[in-house]
Amino acid sequence: MGYRELYMPFKEEVKERYPLVMERIAGILEEETVKEPYRDYFRKVAAFIVKMHRAEQEVEQGIFFEKSLEELAAWNHEAYADILQENYGKSYGNPTYAVNTLGEEYGKPLSMLYAGIRGMIGYAMENAVYEMTIYGELFVEVYNCFESPEGTTPKELQNILYWFAHDYSEIFVERSIERQVNPEEDFFAGIIREADFSDLRYLFRYGHYISENEMGVAQFLNKMPAEQIQAMADTYTEGYRKGFEVTRKDLSKKKTAEIYYPVGFERVVRAAFVNFEKLGLKPVIRRGDGRFGVNSTPANQQYDFDHKADAAVYLDKAFVERKLECLKNSWEAHKELAAWYAGPAVIETFGREPFTPESKAANYEYSEKQQKLNVYYANMAGQLLNQYIKGEERSFTIIAYPIPEIGGKFQEIFEKTIELNNLDYSLYQRMQQKIIDVLDKAEYVHIKGSGENRTDLRVALLPLDNPGKETVFENCVADVNIPVGEVFTSPRLKGTNGVLHVTQVYLGQLKYVDLELTFRDGMITDYHCGNFGTEEENRKFLKENLLFHHDSLPMGEFAIGTNTTAYRMARDYNIGARLPILIAEKTGPHFAVGDTCYSHAEDTPVYNPDGKEIVARDNEVSVLRKSDPDQAYFNCHTDITIPYDELDSIVAVTGDGQQLPVIEKGRFVVPGTEELNGPLEE
Repeated sequence: MGYRELYMPFKEEVKERYPLVMERIAGILEEETVKEPYRDYFRKVAAFIVKMHRAEQEVEQGIFFEKSLEELAAWNHEAYADILQENYGKSYGNPTYAVNTLGEEYGKPLSMLYAGIRGMIGYAMENAVYEMTIYGELFVEVYNCFESPEGTTPKELQNILYWFAHDYSEIFVERSIERQVNPEEDFFAGIIREADFSDLRYLFRYGHYISENEMGVAQFLNKMPAEQIQAMADTYTEGYRKGFEVTRKDLSKKKTAEIYYPVGFERVVRAAFVNFEKLGLKPVIRRGDGRFGVNSTPANQQYDFDHKADAAVYLDKAFVERKLECLKNSWEAHKELAAWYAGPAVIETFGREPFTPESKAANYEYSEKQQKLNVYYANMAGQLLNQYIKGEERSFTIIAYPIPEIGGKFQEIFEKTIELNNLDYSLYQRMQQKIIDVLDKAEYVHIKGSGENRTDLRVALLPLDNPGKETVFENCVADVNIPVGEVFTSPRLKGTNGVLHVTQVYLGQLKYVDLELTFRDGMITDYHCGNFGTEEENRKFLKENLLFHHDSLPMGEFAIGTNTTAYRMARDYNIGARLPILIAEKTGPHFAVGDTCYSHAEDTPVYNPDGKEIVARDNEVSVLRKSDPDQAYFNCHTDITIPYDELDSIVAVTGDGQQLPVIEKGRFVVPGTEELNGPLEE
C-alpha cells in the first residue's frame, strides 16, 4: 500500500479537519486561558502555524508565487528568522532558551515540538495539508493540556509526543520510501522540468531556507553558456554510468536514479535529467535534511545540532519495532520499484564557514539504552534496504562544487573545481597503478606523521594467493567518486595497530580538533579530541558523531589520495578547512572507520583496469554476514585524511622486512609518479 492509498481514506476527512484545526489555532492568538510563561510559547508557535496555513492557501490558489522576488525573499527570511543565529538566543527553537523560560520538564519537549512543527514550511509549499493537519492537531492537543484547570504533567506531555510518533510512523515511513523509489512522486522533479530558471522566484518553491549561496549559485549558473552546463552534467552522469561499468553491474535492469542536489544547481540537474533518460532512468528526489535529497544552506547549524537527538523523547524498544515493521511493510509494498532503483547520484557543495558545535545541557541526549536501540535500528534498517535494493546491483556517483560563502574568489574557485573534476582519467590511472604494484608486495603499510602530527600506524594487508590475477588495492579514478584519484583497500584487521592523529579535520560539517584514534587489531580501542574543555565532553562528542553510539568501530578502509592538484587548490585559496571529504580524501592518505567500501556487495567481483580482481573486499567483521549478519555491519563509513603537510612517510613493508617507500617527507617516490609532486613543489 503506497502513501496515496494510505492517505485516501483520510482525504475527505482532512477536508473537514484541516480548516477546523487551523481555525482553532488562530483563536489561540487571542486567548488567555493558558498561564504564563507558557502562554507566550503557544501564541508564538500558533502565529507561526497561522503564517504557514496562509501560505499554503495561497499556494493552493496559485497566487503565492505571483509575488515579487523581493516579497518571496522577505517571506522566506521571516519564516526562518526565529532560528537564525542573530535571533536564536530568544527562540523557543533553542532548547536552552526554552528550558530557561519554561523550565526543564516542559521546556525541552516543547522546544522539540516546535522543531517538528517548523517542518510546515516545506509542507505549505507542497500543499501537503495532511501533514499540516496532523501537526496542527498535535499542537492543539498539547495546548489543551496546558489550558485545563488542573494543568498537565511531564509524563502526559511525553505520552502525547510518543503516541504521535508511534501512530503516524506508517505515514512518515511510507512517504520517505515512496519518494525514494517512485518517480511519480515528482514534486521536486516538476520544479526541474517546469521552472523558468531565469526567474529566481522558483528557488522559493522548495520551502528550504534560501540564502545568498542559493541565489548566488543560480545567478552564476544562469550566466554560463549552455555547453559548459552540459559539460558539467556530462561529467556527473558519465561518472554514474562508469560506476556500473567498472563494477560490471547491469544498468539496463534499472529504471530510476535518485538525485541529490543543492538548491541553485537546477540548470545542471535539468541537463542531467536528459542524460539519465538516455540511460533509461527516471529521476526520484526526496526532500533533504543535509544527508540526501534536495537541500540548501542550513539556517542555523547549531539549531540542527541542538535537535539531533530529539527522538530521545519517544525512542524505546516498542517504537523501534513498530518503525521497523512499517519499514518492512513499505519495502514489501514497493519491492518492484525498489528493484528498479539504481542508486544515488549526488551533487554536493562546499565552502561553508567552518562550524564547531556548542554542547548544551538543555539538549536531549540518548541514554545508553537508547544508543543501543539506535545502533540496532540502523543495523536492521540497513539489512532491509539491502534486501530490497541489493548492494551488488546498485552504484552511485558524487561530485562537488563551491558556493559563494567560500569567499570573494568564488567564481574563480568554481572554474578551478570544474577543471579539477575533469583531470586526465588515464594519466592518474597509470600513476596509481604503479603505486598499487608496490603496495601489492607488502604485508603491511607503515604510516608516520610529521611535525605536530603523531600518527604512527601499521595497516595490515590481505596476502595475495595469485599476484598475477589478483590485487589488494582498487585503482579509483573519476567514476563513483569525482574527482580522481586514490587507491584504496579493505585492511586486514588483525595486525592493524597504532595511532591515527590529525591536528584538525572536518567530518560531516563538524570540526574535530586534535583528533586521535588508537587501533588494536583494526578496532578502535581509545579516542580523544580537543573540541571541548573536558575529556568527558570530548569523548561524548566522538561517541555520538564519529562512532555513532558504537563502543568501537573497525578500520574499514585504508587509502592513499593522489590528487595533489586538489591539495594545491586548497592551499592557494586557503580553503582546506572548507573542502568536502569527497575532495579532501584525495589530498593525502585516509582511513575510514566503519564499514568497508564494499559494504553489502563483498561477494560481487570487482576488477581494476588491468584485469586483476580486487580481492580485499572483506574484513574479519564484514565476513560475519555469513554466520551472524547482525554483527557484520555498522552502517557508517567516515573518512579521516592526513594532509600531505602533516605526513612524513608511507612505506610498504614486505614479509621478509624489505621497505618499499611510497611517500617520503610528504612526496611521492615511486618511479613514474613524479608528476604528482609538481603541485606540491610549485
